[in-house]
Amino acid sequence: MSTFNYIRVSTQIQNTERQLFDVACDIEFLEKISGKNTEREQLNLMLKIIKVGDVVNVHSMDRLARNTQDLLKLVDDITKKGATIHFHKENMSFNNDSSNPMNKLMLTMLGAFAEFERNIMLERQREGIAIAKSKGKYKGRKSTLSEEQLKEMKIDFNSGMKKTEIAKKYSLTRARIYQLCA
Repeated sequence: MSTFNYIRVSTQIQNTERQLFDVACDIEFLEKISGKNTEREQLNLMLKIIKVGDVVNVHSMDRLARNTQDLLKLVDDITKKGATIHFHKENMSFNNDSSNPMNKLMLTMLGAFAEFERNIMLERQREGIAIAKSKGKYKGRKSTLSEEQLKEMKIDFNSGMKKTEIAKKYSLTRARIYQLCA
């Protein structure tokens, strides 16, 4: 039986110290990445190695997932393996004992609140950007490409190179390639 701590913050500059402070574990999985989906290296590694009797500690539900569907699926995946997941902030634990329907209801409701909170935050962000743009104060995120790379990318684009190859070469989406080159 092993104990795992899963700690996640959304950005590289955020601090993880408040999460699971003084919660002992055998292995800690730390990520500095958005929780908007489950494509997270450390999360997926943890999911691969947990087994019957293991315990997964998470500071709060929104640290595991930012939408209800992902939260429910992750908790289900963990408990189906015979492990227990404990959310410390909410003081709730889940295992494969389905005799407590109230816990499932609370998980769903609290997950929905976390998702709602994220959606409200994104809406406020969009509103703030729109106001800043209307005042000419918003310049957007700085480009990750140098002027030389941008020129080279335009040459690739105009030469007929496959857009997927260009996107891979510059670590951008195809949509972003079209925005910059078309």
